Amino acid sequence: QVQLVESGGGLVQAGGSLRLSCAASGRTFSGYSMGWFRQAPGKEREFVAAIYWDGGSTIYADSVKGRFTISRDNTKNTVALQMNNLKPEDTAVYYCTADRIPTRMATTWAYWGQGTQVTVSS
Repeated sequence: QVQLVESGGGLVQAGGSLRLSCAASGRTFSGYSMGWFRQAPGKEREFVAAIYWDGGSTIYADSVKGRFTISRDNTKNTVALQMNNLKPEDTAVYYCTADRIPTRMATTWAYWGQGTQVTVSS
């Protein structure tokens, strides 16, 4: 089992920045790829970004590429999502995820955090 706890959400104006963090506990963190998904009201959960277990490769949704950066610290068992130039359409609950192989499909990820709300005002 892997337990995930997100933090860092909040309210920000368009063009602003937020940094989300996810603390992992349980099984060996370094053996898992980590990801972020988001879900807006009335919409399906969508892929945002993922990072491989060794931090060597990252994947981003086209909608956030160039604005968001995912990173991890295997010594602290944490993964972060730096979000810059935020837009109102980024408003959603953001979820941290973990699994062996990263994909863009929510159904393939085994472990999920409880989510943190990000609201971007126009």
